[in-house]
Amino acid sequence: MFKEKLLNWLNWFLIANVFLVLLSFAWLAIAVVGHSAGVNLGLDLWYSLWQPLFSPAVSILFGAAIVSGVSSWLLKKFAPNGKTS
Repeated sequence: MFKEKLLNWLNWFLIANVFLVLLSFAWLAIAVVGHSAGVNLGLDLWYSLWQPLFSPAVSILFGAAIVSGVSSWLLKKFAPNGKTS
């Protein structure tokens, strides 16, 4: 019960993290276009949030992808009787 609940919360956290990374990238793209047009769309604010917020979010996203890939590879490699299901 506790394990399922913990995994459920972890999955929700990782989904929210993906959306945070996607939204931060969209914000960056819009802010860079605005900066090149001479319109302030929050590029300075984005830069100030990079180190404390966006960089760890991207690191968590990459780490989760690597752990997921390695764990699925290990499960397939050590499946009994060579079964991959």
